[in-house]
Amino acid sequence: MIGLPVKNSKKMALFDYEQEIFYLLQKTKHVWIKKATGLGITEFMLRYIAWLCLRGDNNLKGSHMCLVTGPRIDRAITLVERIKGFFSTMRFDTKETVVLLNGVKIEAFPSHHLDAMRGLPNVSFILLDEADFFPVGQQQEACVVSERYIAKSDPYIVMVSTPNAPEGLFEEIEREPDDKCLYKRLFFDYTVGVGNIYTVQEIAKARESPSFEREYNLKYIGQQGNVFSYESIQKAIESGLELEKIRDGIIFLEYDKSMGIDAGFGSSKFGIVVTQLTWGHAEVVFADEYERPNFGDMIQKIITIRQNYGVDKLFVDAANPEIIRSLKRAFNEPENYEDQLARIESKNLGHPVFHMDVLPVSFNAEHKEILSHTKLMLDRERVAIHPKYNKLLVALRTAVATEGILDKQMTAHDDVLDALRLSLKYYLPPPV
Repeated sequence: MIGLPVKNSKKMALFDYEQEIFYLLQKTKHVWIKKATGLGITEFMLRYIAWLCLRGDNNLKGSHMCLVTGPRIDRAITLVERIKGFFSTMRFDTKETVVLLNGVKIEAFPSHHLDAMRGLPNVSFILLDEADFFPVGQQQEACVVSERYIAKSDPYIVMVSTPNAPEGLFEEIEREPDDKCLYKRLFFDYTVGVGNIYTVQEIAKARESPSFEREYNLKYIGQQGNVFSYESIQKAIESGLELEKIRDGIIFLEYDKSMGIDAGFGSSKFGIVVTQLTWGHAEVVFADEYERPNFGDMIQKIITIRQNYGVDKLFVDAANPEIIRSLKRAFNEPENYEDQLARIESKNLGHPVFHMDVLPVSFNAEHKEILSHTKLMLDRERVAIHPKYNKLLVALRTAVATEGILDKQMTAHDDVLDALRLSLKYYLPPPV
């Protein structure tokens, strides 16, 4: 009735991975699909929705189908237009976010406007399209609003997306044990499309993009940021591999070392990064984040890391004075550091780094400077990061800034990135 999908003037048949989705939907109503871009999964789902409306049994007449998109209304409109476009000879007298097929109302809802989706009397199908790219606060809300209908009208719930950032909605569901997960999960990387919807040449071209691993190979690395260049990050990785090989895993205690501490509790994570000056490079030798840590445990961890790595200076986010005082006490420094800093400044005694080991850093006052300094060090190939510090590399790749201010919502693993920025402050002029 509506013909096959077309790509580059060529009709696309039903591929085996699409058939796998079809067969699964005959067995279960709750499906989660992590997929490479361009596989045609959204097209398949829209056609499947239309088929459910029009097949002969008419069981879904009077029901509501919901297409949940990201916050942009134009994306919602586009999905509805695609369904209307299947039926080129038909005229639809509905608003741009709604289409009626055989008594079934299909409506698109942007992820920031889901209140309108609550309380619908008979929902038969919910498609969450590119759900891993919904804003963080809207991801969980979309799930809650969708899954509350299970007991009410038992709808299909299909969640489809290319992966986005680590620790988002999709990675959270992927980590769930099979016996605890609501969804049957399907994984389709680029290899299922080679020779089908992709040509070998198209994939070869796609490999040149720094976003290939996310867009085609199902890796959670977030969207490409606008702060650090792909080339500078790759150079840092190359240097990290080279220096690690030369050192053979040995930590030289006599080398200058700096620890950056971005202390976070509750919703924020606790980031720690240690760098050492290795043959002209600030080499990362420790980097990690801790979720909902215990205060005392983190103080002891910092003490242990300092002892094991021979750390000279500790740069701590000044927004956490209780952490600073605890570390001052642990390392036999005066706890009234505010008075000490005021005295150093009033007597023109030079940089505080010459007078204390635990140094408070005000992000409010210095965030632009230390972000700029971190970028400059990477651009000048003075930073070395081994690939094992994946969270830190993801943070660098996804870092987004507006007018020199890091966007924490857009940047994955921003806490470990803040810790790196603090650690690299040791290598700011004046030389130490």
